[in-house]
Amino acid sequence: MTTTSDGISAKLADGLHRQNSTGLGRLLGSGGVGHATEGTDGKMTATIRIPEDELCFEPGTLILPHGGDLELTLINDDKNTHCAVLPHNGDPMFIWLVNHAKGTALLNLDGPGTYYYSSTTGNDEGRGLTGAIVVGGEVPDHAKLDRPAQPRP
Repeated sequence: MTTTSDGISAKLADGLHRQNSTGLGRLLGSGGVGHATEGTDGKMTATIRIPEDELCFEPGTLILPHGGDLELTLINDDKNTHCAVLPHNGDPMFIWLVNHAKGTALLNLDGPGTYYYSSTTGNDEGRGLTGAIVVGGEVPDHAKLDRPAQPRP
C-alpha cells in the first residue's frame, strides 16, 4: 500500500484530503512537520503554504531550534481567502491572504514552548485552519520553577 508524505495511505488520501469529498479537507493532525532555517545573523526563516481545497497549513507544525526572530512567509494556494492570526511577543499579528496570494510576517517568539496560529476567515467548515510553531531551547533561569530537576529523554 502506498502512503503520502504525511503517512496516510494513498487510497484514503484521495477521499480525505479534498473539500466536499469523504472528509472536509485534510484530517486534523495529519499535516507535516517543517523546520525553520537559521541564518548567520540568528534570524530564522520558514515558509508555510495553504494547499488548495485541503483546509490546512502545510507544514502543520513548524519547529524552531530556539526563541528569537522568525521571518515567516505564508503562501495561499487555495481558491478561498484566509487571514492568518499569528503569535508574536506583544500583540498577535495577522496576514490577510486573498486567493493565490503571498505574505510575510516578522515574528518574535522569545521563549520555548508551543505557539498556535489559525485562520477562521469564512469559518472554513466550522473548524478553521490551525497550526503550531514549536520553539525549542531552555527556559531562562529567572523563569524556571523552583522544583527538582526533571528527567530528560
